[in-house]
Amino acid sequence: MNIVGYIRVSTQGQARDGYSLKYQEEEIKAYCKEQGLSLIHIFRDEGISGAKLNEEALEIDRVGLQEMLAHLSSVQIDYVVVLNTSRWRSDIVKVLIQRELKKYGCDIKSIEQPFYSIHKKDPNDFLVNGLMELLDQYQRLEIALKLTKGRNKKAKEGGYAGGRVTFGYMKQKGEKELKIHNNHAEVVKRLFELKQIHRKWSLSRLAEALNDEGYQTTQGKAFTKVQVKRILDRKSFYQGIYTYGQIQANGKHEAII
Repeated sequence: MNIVGYIRVSTQGQARDGYSLKYQEEEIKAYCKEQGLSLIHIFRDEGISGAKLNEEALEIDRVGLQEMLAHLSSVQIDYVVVLNTSRWRSDIVKVLIQRELKKYGCDIKSIEQPFYSIHKKDPNDFLVNGLMELLDQYQRLEIALKLTKGRNKKAKEGGYAGGRVTFGYMKQKGEKELKIHNNHAEVVKRLFELKQIHRKWSLSRLAEALNDEGYQTTQGKAFTKVQVKRILDRKSFYQGIYTYGQIQANGKHEAII
């Protein structure tokens, strides 16, 4: 069987209490040797006090843990050996780890919990896992609520609250507000000019005019009536009004028309 180990120390206190990385590593190596298990690698996380949570993807930002899960996706691993799983119960990590291990047909061997298994049909495990799944759902709802409140607050102030960036604008990495994309803004201006001049033109005819004048979409393709309608429907946005759900405010973005 192919085996990997996982060790983690988040605080100095845990190290003093006998859970140092060196101690965990020695215990895992000794256990695998005694059991005749082929230990391929030991993944480690050190000094992470309260791992960061990616709120949208619901992933834990622990380098060692992520490396281990990535390894499982490319190599058949039968067991992950740990000293004890109890230290995972304080956060959502346990649910995420179990989810990934089940996906790859892998189980956990806990040195201090010899009968532990993520697949075991034990009433106590069923209860704990059920509670953890409820916690998982609760955390997702809580995160969604926090994100919604944050985005609503930003929208009320006229700031960009997320979602696909409107054609004619761009958002550079590290910046919080939208900036005008000069080339695309020119297309927007020209479309509204054509619409003003030729009020009876169909969407298809407007798209045809843009294409005849050499304008292109973000992907460098010809405009269609659907894309033209999408731009025309965002007229208030191009006039500097930011709308997010039922919220409408003077936008922090610069108007194009």
